[in-house]
Amino acid sequence: MKKISIALTVSALAPSAALAQGSVTLYGLIDAGVTYTNNVQNGPPSHGSSRVALASGNISGSRFGVRGSEDLGGGLHAIFVLENGFNVNNGALGQGGRMFGRQAYVGLSTDQYGTLTMGRQYDSMVDFVAPLSGTAGTFGDSGFAHVYDNDNLQHTVRFSNAVKFTSIDYAGFKVGGMYAFSNSTSFAVDRAYSAGASYNNGPLRLAAAYLQINGSAAASGPAGAANQTVAADPSEFKTTAGGGNLTADVQRTVGAGVGYTFGPAAVNFVYTHSQYQGTSAFGLNPVSGSTHFDNYELNVKYALTPALNLGLMDTFTDGHLNGVSTSNFGSNPKWNQVNAIARYSLSKRTEVYGEAMYQHAIGNKNTAVMYNAGGNSATSNQVMGAVGILTRF
Repeated sequence: MKKISIALTVSALAPSAALAQGSVTLYGLIDAGVTYTNNVQNGPPSHGSSRVALASGNISGSRFGVRGSEDLGGGLHAIFVLENGFNVNNGALGQGGRMFGRQAYVGLSTDQYGTLTMGRQYDSMVDFVAPLSGTAGTFGDSGFAHVYDNDNLQHTVRFSNAVKFTSIDYAGFKVGGMYAFSNSTSFAVDRAYSAGASYNNGPLRLAAAYLQINGSAAASGPAGAANQTVAADPSEFKTTAGGGNLTADVQRTVGAGVGYTFGPAAVNFVYTHSQYQGTSAFGLNPVSGSTHFDNYELNVKYALTPALNLGLMDTFTDGHLNGVSTSNFGSNPKWNQVNAIARYSLSKRTEVYGEAMYQHAIGNKNTAVMYNAGGNSATSNQVMGAVGILTRF
């Protein structure tokens, strides 16, 4: 990282005013690799082909940003973050073409209480539960997302117009919450809110969080809190998760995790439940009804050497279609996915990695769906592998 330290005068008109110290840091991450996927849908049903491709962000989305802090005295600090996401393959902006689509916020931080920020930010599922999941940035991150990222642990959806508070650590306990405004006259639609808590005590880690996103088919899309995807007709905008794979009038997600560290090994279990009310998931467009997902994840991380980290994760996703037709599947869809990863640090900034994923879809007509695979599987099984390099600055 390249850090530029600066000194800011509090007031040019007050000669006795103290000199406030501040810093601005330019940072970033670039992740690129080659992926192989078998059995990608190609042409008629049940016809699959292999795919080899250069991929950006196999395990971590490429980004660059600026963060700053100014010491205001008395344990009070002014802070900000502006973070851009991009595709390293072609240089295109990520997050729907936003200049700072990953994060953009400003706020105040105190040593006594915590941090209050305003802008485009992550929710409490990401802040508290995701660190125990394989979707953590130090683990498999993007490649280990649950099906459709239905619980947002892989932060497919970020929240605009958000006010967030995160407490300091009180004897291992930390709490936080977020509220994202609709920025419209319809206060109750296109808004989101979440809350979470965690506890760390030596080798033991606990976390839990709740997220709710309210949308409406009658809402005005671009101003809303969860404006990840906007339909061609703005009147058809709905709250969106899973990068557009899932839409709903209301999304409710609750999750919890527990982890324990044994020397160089860490074992974690994460459970999340997501409900999409008034869903149009999988191309279904019911007048009413809902889709539920229960995700059960067990992961293990092991530091074989200071430079080499290994990880293994298994996730079972149990889907339920309630009050809607299951004719597209013949039964409620389910998925089981096994992921493995090896990350080797060449230096403090640069590492190489290899990962492999296998997903089995359960249910008549159901297919495998994996991040960066290039398409759903032609049948119920799909294998994907990737090798790449990741560097930070």
